[in-house]
Amino acid sequence: MSSMFCFQCEQTAKQTGCTSFGVCGKDPETAVLQDLVVHVCKGLSQIAHKARQYGIVDHDADVYILEGLFTTVTNVNFDQETIAPLVQKGVAIRESLKARLEDAAEKLNNPKPAFNGPSSYQPAKEIDDLVRQGEAINLLNRREELGEDVVGLQELALYGLKGMAAYADHAMVLGVEDDAIYAFFHEALTYLANKPTDINDLTAFVLRVGEKNLRVMEMLDEANTGAYGHPEPTKIRVTPVKGKAILVSGHDLKDLKLLLEQTEGKGVNVYTHGEMLPALAYPELKKYPHLVGNYGGAWQDQRKEFDAFPGAILMTTNCIQKPKNSYKGRIFTSGLVQWPDVEHINDGNFNPVIEAALEAGGFEEDAEPAYTMTGFGHNAVMGVADKVVEAVKSGDIRHFFLIGGCDGAKSGRNYYTEMAEATPDDTVIMTLACGKFRFNKMDFGEVAGLPRMLDMGQCNDAYSAIKVAGALSEAFGVDVNELPLSLVLSWYEQKAVCILLTLLHLGMTNIRLGPTLPAFVTPAIGKVLNETFGLQPIGEVEDDLQTMLRAPA
Repeated sequence: MSSMFCFQCEQTAKQTGCTSFGVCGKDPETAVLQDLVVHVCKGLSQIAHKARQYGIVDHDADVYILEGLFTTVTNVNFDQETIAPLVQKGVAIRESLKARLEDAAEKLNNPKPAFNGPSSYQPAKEIDDLVRQGEAINLLNRREELGEDVVGLQELALYGLKGMAAYADHAMVLGVEDDAIYAFFHEALTYLANKPTDINDLTAFVLRVGEKNLRVMEMLDEANTGAYGHPEPTKIRVTPVKGKAILVSGHDLKDLKLLLEQTEGKGVNVYTHGEMLPALAYPELKKYPHLVGNYGGAWQDQRKEFDAFPGAILMTTNCIQKPKNSYKGRIFTSGLVQWPDVEHINDGNFNPVIEAALEAGGFEEDAEPAYTMTGFGHNAVMGVADKVVEAVKSGDIRHFFLIGGCDGAKSGRNYYTEMAEATPDDTVIMTLACGKFRFNKMDFGEVAGLPRMLDMGQCNDAYSAIKVAGALSEAFGVDVNELPLSLVLSWYEQKAVCILLTLLHLGMTNIRLGPTLPAFVTPAIGKVLNETFGLQPIGEVEDDLQTMLRAPA
């Protein structure tokens, strides 16, 4: 068995790192191959960054970086047989671009550009040999060479880039791209390939990742709302209805739209799961009558929930867990997510999913109706901003809490449920991402004519929370940190990391993060983040609540 080291997610073993098998289910060989994909991304970017200085822009290289980094995000691709060719593909793109670059330099009578590090890597042909190559670039070797603080900051930047790549990929799929963002990816990966060691420079660079991610989040918002309209406050059924059924999980709205088109008139009901719940608020998606509601909760409960679901399941992006044999024959993957021996659909033709749904039993009867609300994106909330501002000025709304982020299986996440329950009746709870499943079916009532709980969407929709905070800041003429707003965030994987970096770039202070701080944030890094931004781990619910209510933020 090969050696691995991975500490990029919140649930990493013993809060130090997974060394024999990933808590996520990733085997050591897959982990090492993913490290190799990142290495290839760095090497390709070294060439692409230099090529851009000669006016050479290669879209294949740009897209490879997004897909390569997204592939290595937690709970995306567990299939060695598809990761190994990705290594070869990246090197092929790199060598083709390198030849163009050398040709351009020669035409200008410039010396041939010199490179070292990842850009000179040559891949082995067999998987076993690729694994051995991957073991040689283990970050433990780099940590021994450069120290844990330096490598911790390098990895903080890298994980931010991984999350950013996921969001940029979602936007790209819907036709929204920005060449300046591609240029930054190449610049950033080149920077990391050169093994920077200056702590101050690394810290500043981490915040640059947050700055660029703000633009990517804006692009994704533009992509989603441009394709499907602005989310509208919508009452969502969360109990099954009689009939054949397909469950769609992950994050990809385009795949859901294609599936809805292909299931029209087929007698199959479609349900969302996990982070797909907010899809039910988009006008161009909710118009389909056979999109009947949401089934289940957050990603970590999928093995139990998928097992009980009497239909076909489509996993569109990250958050997949090892399928049980009981449903392995009726779960499908699309996009970048893959699992060994699970049928993958890469052409947008979901007929196999539909056939599996028709063969399955389906729900035999209607369940007792129950509902939740979603669709409170920035367009909806800012549409009633005048009422919100007036309610704050009159004292009807005392405070805003953003309680959300990634959910997970590890203990300590009941904090978020208890915090939501403890918030006073004259406060508003904004939430987003799958962390909302800890409390989104509870009845929090209303305040100032608004629901007290406002579900702003997926983790992909964090831009909405930023837009609302900015609008409130402008309306009151104060800095965002002077607003009666507190951020209480849960994190699990790399998309949460890039959102946090964006919040820090925007200067938001006193954020509470949990259930634990990242393992790659060393005590020294944590001290800097606390002293500079007031970033702190969650504590006891009542103590944290009273502190937040006493302060503007």
